[in-house]
Amino acid sequence: MPTSQARVPTSEASRYLTQLCRHWSHKFPVEANSDHGVVPFGEDRVCTFEASADALLMKVATPDPAGLTRLENVVADHLLRFAFRENLGDITWSRAA
Repeated sequence: MPTSQARVPTSEASRYLTQLCRHWSHKFPVEANSDHGVVPFGEDRVCTFEASADALLMKVATPDPAGLTRLENVVADHLLRFAFRENLGDITWSRAA
């Protein structure tokens, strides 16, 4: 399954992870704590979050490249919306097979 990840430098990683997971928990069976979260967007689409003291690591997986691009955009757009007080810059995704 194609995967992609982005590392976003921020000292607020845990807060953003919590906000993102809480936001999507209204629609999906999210699993989360302060430093790890999993959002299953469907049976074949998933996003995981890992928070450290200086960054938020986001990983997305979906069966097709077009779906991967859409999921990258959805996750990045939501993060930027929640982090409006902080300039996170451009979120760059790295793809893996």
